[in-house]
Amino acid sequence: MTGPGQTVGISLFIDPLIDELGVSRSAVSTAYLIGTLAGALALPWIGRALDRFGVRRTMAVIGLVFGAVLVGLSAVSSLVGLTAGFVGVRMAGQGALGLTATTVVALWFDRRRGMATGLVSAVGAVGISMTPLLLEGLIAQHGWRTAGLVEGVAVWVVVLPLALFAMRDRPERLGQRPDGAAPPSDGGPPPRPGGLTRSQVVRHPAFWLIAGAVAVSGLLTTAVAFHQISLLTDRGLTATEAAANFVPQTVAGLLATLGTGYLLDRFPPRWVTVGSMLSLAAALCWGTQVSPGWAAVAFGALLGVAANMIRTVEAATLPRYFGTRHIGSIRGLVASISVGGTACGPLLFAAVFDQVGSYAPVLLASAVVPVGIAVWAAVAREPDPAPLDPPPEGPLTASRDDANLPSR
Repeated sequence: MTGPGQTVGISLFIDPLIDELGVSRSAVSTAYLIGTLAGALALPWIGRALDRFGVRRTMAVIGLVFGAVLVGLSAVSSLVGLTAGFVGVRMAGQGALGLTATTVVALWFDRRRGMATGLVSAVGAVGISMTPLLLEGLIAQHGWRTAGLVEGVAVWVVVLPLALFAMRDRPERLGQRPDGAAPPSDGGPPPRPGGLTRSQVVRHPAFWLIAGAVAVSGLLTTAVAFHQISLLTDRGLTATEAAANFVPQTVAGLLATLGTGYLLDRFPPRWVTVGSMLSLAAALCWGTQVSPGWAAVAFGALLGVAANMIRTVEAATLPRYFGTRHIGSIRGLVASISVGGTACGPLLFAAVFDQVGSYAPVLLASAVVPVGIAVWAAVAREPDPAPLDPPPEGPLTASRDDANLPSR
């Protein structure tokens, strides 16, 4: 359900918005940049809310706001209103809702966290990548305003019941343990989760390696996805073929996500990061030579692999390195950096295209960056298994909503 706030979901609205509002592609890209940056600023506080108020309440508020913004965006009539709408959809959809969903996995799984994260990310990737296929016909038949209204109602119908009736904050609140592990033999309550604070984590180079890789991937894959129709039609594909290129991205991303989860349970995360960054660099270089047919399929597959691998690495690795006690606050900072990075990519690509009439120069130049991240990851050391901060004395008390729920 984050699809309407993702670039692949927004990209189908770009050309209709340009035509109806009478603005340039660079102006829409600038509105997208401002909206995304403004939305990213709120994500550290949303991560902190996850730690303080729990998953249920936070996700319910996010779903309510996200649906309302989509409904309001369907009535936009100016560039100012469009910018405000971009703030809401990028903050609530692309950032906050995805952050909440993957943080739940970090809280409820430990031993097989990589595989669990891979499964959740794979299902999410399928849903996100199907968004353009579902929206294309809806926009063509009923217009982009009706499509935006339908998206908002769909978010309310799906997200709110899931948040209120399906989510639980932490296993400790129900007297359980991650992975469904057996309770302590002495019959006492489960120990409170340990973990470093955000201020401690930002002093670790491993944090900045993961955050940098996520930010670079977000910036460049978002730029390509935002201009994908224009980029691929410029290389000889039809508009329909360009939109259909999201399909190989979905399939390859699904397989890569599942494979990444498997690898993370068995190998150091830095080597998986290397694979993700090299896949991204290869996709960007291939974008300068892509043509109709199998070359376009290969381009989409490489892009899907790169984007989905690094998301799974981040979601599974940060809890492993730094614990789960403050994981919402930590991942909120990463999400803010990542979403902020996605704001810059579309405008950068649009500016180069407006100047030279081709995406090739910016594709080749930007491919150098993920190669640099890959080199950093290859020579980096895994963090030492330093002891996590001891939790306060006393058991974690059940929340009012969960106190009377039975253990499974």
